[in-house]
Amino acid sequence: MPALALTLLEAPYAVCRFPAGAPVPAPSPGAFSLLVQAVEETTLVCPLHQAPPEAETDAGWRCFRIVQSFDFSVPGILASVLEPLARAGIGIFATSTFSTDYVLVKEQDADRAVAALQAAGHRVDG
Repeated sequence: MPALALTLLEAPYAVCRFPAGAPVPAPSPGAFSLLVQAVEETTLVCPLHQAPPEAETDAGWRCFRIVQSFDFSVPGILASVLEPLARAGIGIFATSTFSTDYVLVKEQDADRAVAALQAAGHRVDG
């Protein structure tokens, strides 16, 4: 797997939970956010300042974005990021869009995450 370029997004993030089927206010455009609706719950990942007050919120996340886009058939992209973080003992919340992957780590682990990713040969900007 070649070295990847990642960007550490500036804003702190929140992971929010809603009951299944509950209405979820859409975050403002312009920043990464993700809405996942499952049978048992709805999850919203958004900048912390946009976290809805009615949600159960886990705050204090930092978000890494893989800059490159890869075809779905390319194996190991996300694993090449997660493996060095796991070796460093850093918990993650990972998600994907059609074009790329995002990995969130708790704010207090962000500096260690950058160091672990760089030691694995990845470039981290931001």
